[in-house]
Amino acid sequence: MNNTFSDSSQIGTVATFSELIHTDFEGEKNALCWYRNLDGDFKEIVAQLSLEENITEVHKEDLLALQLSEKGNIAREIILKDLQLLTDFGASPALNLLKCYERDDEFDFISTDVYSFHVDRSPIATDTFLCTYHGAASDIIPNTQAEQKILIPEIRSKLKELYDGPEEEFENFLKENYFDLHYQLHPDAEPVNLGLGHLWRLAVDHPKQRVLPCIHRAPVENEGEYRLLLIC
Repeated sequence: MNNTFSDSSQIGTVATFSELIHTDFEGEKNALCWYRNLDGDFKEIVAQLSLEENITEVHKEDLLALQLSEKGNIAREIILKDLQLLTDFGASPALNLLKCYERDDEFDFISTDVYSFHVDRSPIATDTFLCTYHGAASDIIPNTQAEQKILIPEIRSKLKELYDGPEEEFENFLKENYFDLHYQLHPDAEPVNLGLGHLWRLAVDHPKQRVLPCIHRAPVENEGEYRLLLIC
């Protein structure tokens, strides 16, 4: 197995779905990868699906209705199996055909859309699972190579100018508007691309989490190409 992630202290690699869900995050390790070199023609599936909006959820019935070649059918079976594995685990996976996500361009000094490096937060113990089957893939970054944007003096000062309330409620204002979830990379930062076909489990910020949440971002899409993404 030619594993391009094995040298990273942030990433743990596994060979089965069972290992993916049962391996604990620890230390700097807050991303787990079920490393796979998938067969099948995922591009054929994307070509036959219909994009209704910028993001269209693809259901099992939609996949089963496609008339596919042998390679396309292999790809379909892989997706259906992944959806079933995650459902049986208790997750709620969604398969999305993506043209693009909505952009947040309200301010020129901070953005809260998914193209910005950010972490996920949950009130309960959970993880983020994702797999890109086709199109541009997401990036992650070690926590040591990024800084929370609300701690950068220039950005914090501008956020305080936006805020109209008592000083003791400022931190709540940052959380309520998701400003505290977003990060700025250090000049020498080296993001890691998650690649195609691998099923990832990323650490989320929640009350029982023992590691730092995984900083990640959605990619800028390749022009004229849709993404096919499993996420939950």
